[in-house]
Amino acid sequence: MDIVKGSVVQSKAGRDKGRFFLVVEVENDHALIADGDLRKLNKPKRKKLRHLGATKTMLTLQEPLSDKSLYAEIKARFYSDDRQQKEG
Repeated sequence: MDIVKGSVVQSKAGRDKGRFFLVVEVENDHALIADGDLRKLNKPKRKKLRHLGATKTMLTLQEPLSDKSLYAEIKARFYSDDRQQKEG
């Protein structure tokens, strides 16, 4: 699966390993990624493509895209609710 603008990726290396991000832009062998929480849309992280794992998810959020809506969408799709883990 290719990593393109608008796709959701998972970090495979670094401090943010395991976190999910939206690809804001792709530049040669790097991607600019943001999640609306640690990395805001106005200051995305530049990360090598080999350190990112592609998912099958593409986000088509309404413009203008905000950090709050981006984080809410990623959290809802990829992170389980703490209450469900404690109950189950």
